[in-house]
Amino acid sequence: MHKIMLDPDLVARLTAERGGQLHVIDRIDPARTAHLIIDMQNGFVEEGAPVEVPTAREVVPAINRISRAVREAGGQNYFVQFTTPVGNLSSWSSFYSRFSNAVAKGHQDAFTPGTHYWSLWPALDVDENRDRTIEKLRFGAFIPGTCDLDAELRARGIDTVIISGTLTNCCCESTARDAMQLNYRVIFATDANAALTDAEHNATLNNMLFLFADVRPSEEIAALLEGAMAPAG
Repeated sequence: MHKIMLDPDLVARLTAERGGQLHVIDRIDPARTAHLIIDMQNGFVEEGAPVEVPTAREVVPAINRISRAVREAGGQNYFVQFTTPVGNLSSWSSFYSRFSNAVAKGHQDAFTPGTHYWSLWPALDVDENRDRTIEKLRFGAFIPGTCDLDAELRARGIDTVIISGTLTNCCCESTARDAMQLNYRVIFATDANAALTDAEHNATLNNMLFLFADVRPSEEIAALLEGAMAPAG
């Protein structure tokens, strides 16, 4: 698991600026909450996979903890899958040109819909009757043309998103940054996101905490959801 290290100076400054509390989101309406599980696919999680992130295997229990809490509280889980823009690879030439032709083709082939590496990691807790899956064609799930996630969330009246998955400092961070700028309230799970190193993971957590999201462990997130279900009084 990642060793979480939030910058104490940043925490102190933000706590002072926010009137003595670090977190902005202290209540959740489950009916208006979505948990976005980003790119937890075989191609990122499986040992020896094309874009293996070893820690991604370790965060699965925390992701499942949040997924169950969201489901039980009446929120919505979205399993978001990175997908090759089949038939239009030139539309993202700035990305694929960063690799050799062999590596680029391997990446493209791995994340083509229906392939083994494109499929969700089997240890994830997925309820096929209640949870949603959605494909995205870029790192962030909210940029124009990547997928229909924003439209779906707005149609459901969602105002709060919880981010988990991999890579912390790529697709998860990109999705969280754009979500905040689209006026969603964002919660970023410290122990349910995975990067290649602790340094990269913690750099994103501090960036999130600074401006874009509340940064909380999965247990606290689950408690917020459970508290929202508690009877009044």
